[in-house]
Parts: sequence; C-alpha cells; structure tokens
Amino acid sequence: MPSDANALLIAATGEDPVPYRDALRAHMPDLEIHAEGEAYDPATIGYSLVWQPAPGLMASLPNLKAIFSMGAGIDHILADPALPAEVPIVRLMHDKTREQMRDYVLHAVLHYYRQMDVAAAQQAEGAWRFLQIRDKAALPVGFLGMGEMGRAAATALAGLGFTVMGWSRSPKDIPGVECHSGAEGLAAMLARTRFLISVLPATPDTVGLLDAALFAQLPRGAVVVNLGRGNHLVAGDLLAALDSGQVGAATLDVFDPEPVPADSPFWTHPGVRLTPHIGSDGNAAICGEAVSENIRRMSAGGAPAPLGDRARGY
Repeated sequence: MPSDANALLIAATGEDPVPYRDALRAHMPDLEIHAEGEAYDPATIGYSLVWQPAPGLMASLPNLKAIFSMGAGIDHILADPALPAEVPIVRLMHDKTREQMRDYVLHAVLHYYRQMDVAAAQQAEGAWRFLQIRDKAALPVGFLGMGEMGRAAATALAGLGFTVMGWSRSPKDIPGVECHSGAEGLAAMLARTRFLISVLPATPDTVGLLDAALFAQLPRGAVVVNLGRGNHLVAGDLLAALDSGQVGAATLDVFDPEPVPADSPFWTHPGVRLTPHIGSDGNAAICGEAVSENIRRMSAGGAPAPLGDRARGY
C-alpha cells in the first residue's frame, strides 16, 4: 500500500460535508480531505467517513485502510454488495453520544413513571385530579440490547433506584443490572417489564421483533420506547396493542421509512410520542474528534476502535 495513501474522503448521503471537513481540520490541519463529487485521486484515499455511501464507492478506493461510520450502526455500510472484505469498519462511539442516548432514555422513563402523559391529558381536559406517586423499584425497566448505549442508560436508571433488567444476544455481567440472554431469558424479562427500552442494532434477527407476540408477553399497560431501528417495529401491531390497552403508551424515535409519512397514524395517536431520530447525534464535532483520534492511532501502528462486526451486522 503506498505510504502516501493518507487522504480522507467524505461520502455522506444527505449530509453537508463542509462541517465535517472543518471539524476534522480543527484536529488535523494537515489532513488532506475530499468530498464525494470533488476531483481526487482514488489511490491517495486511505480513510473514508461515510453515511449511506453509494454502492461500489468503497471498492473504487484501492488503498483504503479504514471506513469510518458517521453513526454507531454499520448496516448502511454493509448494504453495499461490493464492499471490500478486508477493510475495517469503525463505528462511531463517543462519550457524548452515550450521554445523549442515556439522557433520552432517562427522560422517557421518568416522563411515564411520574405520569406526565396523564397530567398533560388532564390539563387538556381542564381536570384537576391527584396522581399518586408510584414506587419506582416496583416498575421494572427492561432493555433490549446491552451494548455501550444500552449499558450506559441501564446503569444510570439503576443508579436512580429503578429495578433494571437487560437482554442481549450473548450473556452479560453488568453491575446493578439483572442480565438475561437467549429465548428463555427474553420471555422471563418481558413478563416483568413495565418500561421496555429497545436499543437493538440492525440485524436480520431484529427486524420485526417488536410485534404483537412480543407485546402480548408484557404486563398489560407497559410502555414501549424504540430507539433501535424503525424496521424492528411492526407498526400495525403496536397501534393495535395501544388501542387495546395491552401497551399503555409508546415513545418512538426511529421509523421505517423516515421521515414519517404525513398520513401515518403515529402523528396523531394519543398514546404515541414521536421524535425525529434524535436519540443521539454523531454530529460533525463528535465525528471530527473520534475519527482524528483513530487516524492518529493507526498512524502509530495501532488498530482503530470500536470495530464493527460484519458477521453480526453491528
């Protein structure tokens, strides 16, 4: 590989490359940076920073050393059938993105725990009715997905006195969190979960997981919060569960498709709170810091981190 293949290509569908270029240059003023659509020599590109890159683009860069994702997920990169097999894919993970996701989860759980949704409905009615404060320890929170995002939010809730459970594909040991895995572990957790938080990655196994069968395993009136991927949720099943009272309320941050169509019932359903995919934001400043740290690490002979797992899909 030529020693001068140290330039970086920004290839981000729907994103303005300028803030990312500026953020990278703030950390590495001498880094040569190109944006897709500009003239550049593919042989000089050693790194790429991408979001939904065009199929075949990565394969056109013969000396590529690393592909940096603008988000924690890598499914938008793996969607490329011509993706070079040997190039490491690096997920975006930063203390600030973990903090953002943690804060969103804390807000959602505290909102429903303190019955702010009920209070808002009473205000709309002009009704003044006392709301008894419930014992938070008696309202278990169950997490689907115990990666870095899930772990950060789960431990924060445990620190506030909630009973917290977590389910993951492989067994985990997290202080303060009752960990489950496998099909039996999932069923055991769901049976007790009053607040279900999904932060699952995108894999073939997670598509459609949040469906009628899963909702039926929750205690009646449980709350569902989806921060994973939009295609994890079977929309019609959730709406039916809300209308029947099996699910008491839902906060949704991710959708399939996005933006949410204007005629979607999610916009107006009284049991749904909708946010525009803001659980965490790997913005230009965060990307600039994380990517520049990894380039320096690689230049010194180290490996980039955290690496995506192609086999698992995240």
